[in-house]
Amino acid sequence: MAAEDLESRFAQDAERSGLLPRGATVVAGVSGGADSVAMLHLLCSLNRQGWGLKIHVAHLNHQLRGIEADKDARFVHEMADGLALDYTVGTADVRGRASEDGVSIEQAARRCRFEFLERVCLKWGAKSVVLAHHADDNAETILHRIVRGTGLRGLGGIRASRPIRPGSDIQVVRPMLSFRRSEIEQYIRDRGLSFHHDATNDADSYTRNRIRKDILPLLRDSINPQVVEALVRLGEQARDVDEYLTETAARMLESMVLERDDRQIVLLTASLARKPRLIRTQLIREAILLLGVGEAEIGYSHLTAVAALAEETDGSKAMDLPGGLRVIRKYDRLALQLVTEPPSETPAPAELRVDTEGTTLLPLFGIALTIETIPADEAIIADHIRTAASRERVSWDEWIDADQVHLPLVARGRRPGDRFLPLGMNEVKKLSDFFIDEKIDADVRERTVLLCDRLGPIWVVPLRIDDRVRLSEGTRRVMRLSARQVSVPR
Repeated sequence: MAAEDLESRFAQDAERSGLLPRGATVVAGVSGGADSVAMLHLLCSLNRQGWGLKIHVAHLNHQLRGIEADKDARFVHEMADGLALDYTVGTADVRGRASEDGVSIEQAARRCRFEFLERVCLKWGAKSVVLAHHADDNAETILHRIVRGTGLRGLGGIRASRPIRPGSDIQVVRPMLSFRRSEIEQYIRDRGLSFHHDATNDADSYTRNRIRKDILPLLRDSINPQVVEALVRLGEQARDVDEYLTETAARMLESMVLERDDRQIVLLTASLARKPRLIRTQLIREAILLLGVGEAEIGYSHLTAVAALAEETDGSKAMDLPGGLRVIRKYDRLALQLVTEPPSETPAPAELRVDTEGTTLLPLFGIALTIETIPADEAIIADHIRTAASRERVSWDEWIDADQVHLPLVARGRRPGDRFLPLGMNEVKKLSDFFIDEKIDADVRERTVLLCDRLGPIWVVPLRIDDRVRLSEGTRRVMRLSARQVSVPR
């Protein structure tokens, strides 16, 4: 009966919160551990109650634990099969990404994981990624942030819903935050569910593990038996205050912005300095978020440092922050600028806007690009896929799913750090690695044109499209792309 009770509570919470709309397509992030296995079965229990969710299981092999990680991937694959659910299993070179980005393994794993989950959502038309965080995870997060040093927003703990990245309409939702770990473990036993245990969760080298295994039990046994509940309540109160401050700062910020574009926001320091310190740091945070810098990269210490810089009055000063952000104070102005690429003597490759209907001449590349959008027809798509399977590696004509394209379209040359998911692969690749694997000559690489939407490359002309825009059974509109080399008068 306990399992049915938990499933009933899960349904009531889902109904009340609106995190899981009936009939929605959702991507369930499943590691194979107890929490994510329980979550997947709880999602299936909603469908037994007539919820009508279209559940797609997603698992990313981080390639950090060798054969054990491979076993996890096979386990999730088999579980999805057993539940008659669609699934995507991907891989990522997390160690390579950590070295490339200059971040920790944990940070690189998180970046790879959310990039993978977003791609799965885009491919399957899902607007939500469902994750299995629960109340104990939330308490551990809050305590971790307290001892590490955090601001009010960090004190709010794990949010029930947030965009997968700034500006995205895909939400990360966590419908199990009201459940305790003990309840989930009991549910697993009652339902007789199998799961895999990740040994890294026991390693004392990770601070989160020590908090879970040592510190919280010590606080519970020696100070407050309800320490988890107390921390979760503190987080709820902090979130309420933070939401009020966020709304207040957003209204104030509109009147303080002197200049703004995609890469810079300029504020008037006198107006900023007159605000109380709490509001001042909140205003700076809102301005930084408008530039698309992730919240995880900017801490409270960064915000207070910028606020202190704004208060100074002598000459000009600057500071660099994480996320490729530079802050410059020049007398009465404070400029927040994105400088993600290092200075270079050569200009960045030009971007040319591409029309979504008709022909666009790209004189810098000696190419004319023609685009036409037509209704999908099963027979035509089947014939195209059959023809594409036997064609040459290089193709100047491609068909993609028009509804997976995030306009506007631009054509440009390659840039350092460009990545895409080549059609037919299950792993995001750096464009440079793709060229090496495909044995593309160096001179050809420099002339390669990238057709990009807001999320990045969709066609490396004329070599490969991105897997997220491939045609599928759900395609409703086809965007036909055709590139032709042309002579450009000098």
